[in-house]
Amino acid sequence: MSTKKEDLLVAAEQLFYQHGFHAIGLKAIVQEADVALMTLYNHFNSKDELILEILTRRSQVYMDYLEQAKQQATGSVAERLAIGHLNWLKHTASNGCMFLRAKEEFVSEPDHPIVQLVTSHKEDTRQMFLSNGLTSTEATRLSLLFEGAVSLAEISPIEEVENALMAMVQHV
Repeated sequence: MSTKKEDLLVAAEQLFYQHGFHAIGLKAIVQEADVALMTLYNHFNSKDELILEILTRRSQVYMDYLEQAKQQATGSVAERLAIGHLNWLKHTASNGCMFLRAKEEFVSEPDHPIVQLVTSHKEDTRQMFLSNGLTSTEATRLSLLFEGAVSLAEISPIEEVENALMAMVQHV
Protein backbone atom coordinates (compact mmCIF):
# COMPACT_ATOMS: atom_id res chain seq x y z
CA MET A 1 0.00 0.00 0.00
CA SER A 2 1.28 3.44 -0.81
CA THR A 3 2.27 5.76 2.01
CA LYS A 4 -0.20 8.39 0.85
CA LYS A 5 -3.09 5.93 0.87
CA GLU A 6 -2.13 4.83 4.36
CA ASP A 7 -1.94 8.49 5.44
CA LEU A 8 -5.44 9.03 4.04
CA LEU A 9 -6.84 5.99 5.83
CA VAL A 10 -5.27 6.92 9.17
CA ALA A 11 -6.39 10.55 8.96
CA ALA A 12 -9.90 9.67 7.83
CA GLU A 13 -10.37 7.03 10.53
CA GLN A 14 -9.24 9.45 13.21
CA LEU A 15 -11.49 12.26 11.96
CA PHE A 16 -14.52 10.02 11.45
CA TYR A 17 -14.07 8.46 14.88
CA GLN A 18 -13.83 11.86 16.57
CA HIS A 19 -16.52 13.74 14.62
CA GLY A 20 -18.71 11.29 12.73
CA PHE A 21 -18.94 10.32 9.09
CA HIS A 22 -21.29 12.98 7.76
CA ALA A 23 -19.64 15.80 9.72
CA ILE A 24 -16.27 15.31 8.02
CA GLY A 25 -15.76 16.22 4.39
CA LEU A 26 -13.09 15.05 2.02
CA LYS A 27 -11.28 18.39 2.18
CA ALA A 28 -10.73 17.96 5.92
CA ILE A 29 -9.36 14.48 5.34
CA VAL A 30 -6.87 15.49 2.66
CA GLN A 31 -5.80 18.46 4.76
CA GLU A 32 -5.22 16.24 7.80
CA ALA A 33 -3.39 13.64 5.68
CA ASP A 34 -1.41 16.38 3.91
CA VAL A 35 -2.19 15.06 0.43
CA ALA A 36 -3.92 16.49 -2.60
CA LEU A 37 -7.63 15.89 -3.21
CA MET A 38 -6.70 14.17 -6.46
CA THR A 39 -4.60 11.69 -4.47
CA LEU A 40 -7.69 10.72 -2.52
CA TYR A 41 -9.63 10.17 -5.74
CA ASN A 42 -6.76 8.12 -7.16
CA HIS A 43 -7.27 5.66 -4.29
CA PHE A 44 -11.02 5.91 -3.60
CA ASN A 45 -13.93 6.49 -5.95
CA SER A 46 -16.10 7.98 -3.22
CA LYS A 47 -16.31 8.88 0.44
CA ASP A 48 -18.41 5.74 0.98
CA GLU A 49 -15.65 3.61 -0.51
CA LEU A 50 -13.17 5.22 1.88
CA ILE A 51 -15.49 4.53 4.84
CA LEU A 52 -15.92 0.92 3.76
CA GLU A 53 -12.18 0.38 3.63
CA ILE A 54 -11.68 1.98 7.03
CA LEU A 55 -14.38 -0.18 8.61
CA THR A 56 -13.06 -3.31 6.92
CA ARG A 57 -9.56 -2.64 8.24
CA ARG A 58 -10.90 -1.80 11.69
CA SER A 59 -12.85 -5.06 11.77
CA GLN A 60 -9.73 -7.02 10.89
CA VAL A 61 -7.68 -5.27 13.56
CA TYR A 62 -10.38 -6.05 16.14
CA MET A 63 -10.44 -9.72 15.15
CA ASP A 64 -6.64 -9.77 15.36
CA TYR A 65 -6.82 -8.49 18.95
CA LEU A 66 -9.26 -11.29 19.83
CA GLU A 67 -7.17 -13.96 18.09
CA GLN A 68 -3.95 -12.79 19.68
CA ALA A 69 -5.41 -12.88 23.18
CA LYS A 70 -7.04 -16.23 22.51
CA GLN A 71 -3.63 -17.66 21.66
CA GLN A 72 -1.57 -15.94 24.37
CA ALA A 73 -3.80 -15.43 27.41
CA THR A 74 -4.86 -18.03 29.94
CA GLY A 75 -8.30 -18.88 31.27
CA SER A 76 -11.52 -19.91 29.58
CA VAL A 77 -12.17 -19.00 25.95
CA ALA A 78 -14.55 -16.25 27.07
CA GLU A 79 -11.94 -14.84 29.46
CA ARG A 80 -9.23 -14.87 26.79
CA LEU A 81 -11.54 -13.17 24.29
CA ALA A 82 -12.44 -10.59 26.94
CA ILE A 83 -8.74 -9.84 27.42
CA GLY A 84 -8.45 -9.23 23.68
CA HIS A 85 -11.52 -7.01 23.74
CA LEU A 86 -10.12 -5.00 26.65
CA ASN A 87 -6.77 -4.61 24.87
CA TRP A 88 -8.72 -3.31 21.87
CA LEU A 89 -10.55 -0.81 24.09
CA LYS A 90 -7.34 0.37 25.72
CA HIS A 91 -5.53 0.91 22.43
CA THR A 92 -8.11 1.89 19.83
CA ALA A 93 -11.69 2.25 21.01
CA SER A 94 -12.10 4.61 23.92
CA ASN A 95 -14.60 6.74 21.99
CA GLY A 96 -17.37 4.18 21.52
CA CYS A 97 -18.16 1.78 18.72
CA MET A 98 -17.27 3.19 15.32
CA PHE A 99 -19.31 0.44 13.66
CA LEU A 100 -22.52 1.35 15.47
CA ARG A 101 -21.89 5.02 14.78
CA ALA A 102 -21.62 4.22 11.09
CA LYS A 103 -24.84 2.25 11.18
CA GLU A 104 -26.60 5.11 12.97
CA GLU A 105 -25.48 7.62 10.36
CA PHE A 106 -26.52 5.46 7.41
CA VAL A 107 -29.58 3.77 8.96
CA SER A 108 -31.99 5.59 6.65
CA GLU A 109 -30.66 3.32 3.89
CA PRO A 110 -30.89 -0.23 5.31
CA ASP A 111 -29.39 -1.73 2.12
CA HIS A 112 -26.45 0.68 2.13
CA PRO A 113 -23.11 -1.19 1.91
CA ILE A 114 -21.89 0.52 5.08
CA VAL A 115 -24.92 -0.72 7.06
CA GLN A 116 -24.41 -4.18 5.60
CA LEU A 117 -20.72 -4.17 6.52
CA VAL A 118 -21.52 -3.17 10.12
CA THR A 119 -24.10 -5.92 10.40
CA SER A 120 -21.64 -8.39 8.94
CA HIS A 121 -18.92 -7.32 11.41
CA LYS A 122 -21.24 -7.88 14.38
CA GLU A 123 -22.38 -11.25 12.99
CA ASP A 124 -18.79 -12.29 12.24
CA THR A 125 -17.77 -11.48 15.80
CA ARG A 126 -20.58 -13.61 17.20
CA GLN A 127 -19.73 -16.39 14.73
CA MET A 128 -16.13 -16.27 15.91
CA PHE A 129 -17.35 -16.85 19.46
CA LEU A 130 -19.37 -19.84 18.29
CA SER A 131 -16.46 -21.27 16.30
CA ASN A 132 -14.38 -21.20 19.47
CA GLY A 133 -16.72 -23.53 21.30
CA LEU A 134 -19.15 -21.14 22.95
CA THR A 135 -22.82 -22.04 22.83
CA SER A 136 -25.31 -19.72 21.18
CA THR A 137 -26.41 -18.44 24.58
CA GLU A 138 -22.81 -17.88 25.68
CA ALA A 139 -21.97 -16.07 22.43
CA THR A 140 -24.98 -13.80 22.89
CA ARG A 141 -24.01 -13.06 26.49
CA LEU A 142 -20.42 -12.32 25.50
CA SER A 143 -21.59 -10.03 22.69
CA LEU A 144 -23.78 -8.11 25.14
CA LEU A 145 -20.95 -7.80 27.63
CA PHE A 146 -18.50 -6.60 24.98
CA GLU A 147 -20.96 -4.03 23.59
CA GLY A 148 -21.67 -2.79 27.10
CA ALA A 149 -17.96 -2.52 27.86
CA VAL A 150 -17.44 -0.37 24.77
CA SER A 151 -20.23 1.97 25.84
CA LEU A 152 -19.10 2.16 29.45
CA ALA A 153 -15.48 2.82 28.44
CA GLU A 154 -16.63 6.12 26.95
CA ILE A 155 -17.60 7.48 30.36
CA SER A 156 -15.79 5.38 32.97
CA PRO A 157 -12.16 4.64 33.77
CA ILE A 158 -10.96 1.64 31.80
CA GLU A 159 -9.87 -0.08 35.01
CA GLU A 160 -13.48 -0.11 36.24
CA VAL A 161 -14.67 -1.48 32.91
CA GLU A 162 -11.95 -4.12 32.95
CA ASN A 163 -12.77 -5.28 36.47
CA ALA A 164 -16.50 -5.46 35.79
CA LEU A 165 -16.11 -7.23 32.45
CA MET A 166 -13.71 -9.84 33.75
CA ALA A 167 -15.95 -10.55 36.77
CA MET A 168 -19.00 -10.97 34.54
CA VAL A 169 -17.25 -13.05 31.86
CA GLN A 170 -16.58 -15.75 34.44
CA HIS A 171 -20.34 -16.36 34.51
CA VAL A 172 -20.87 -16.56 30.74
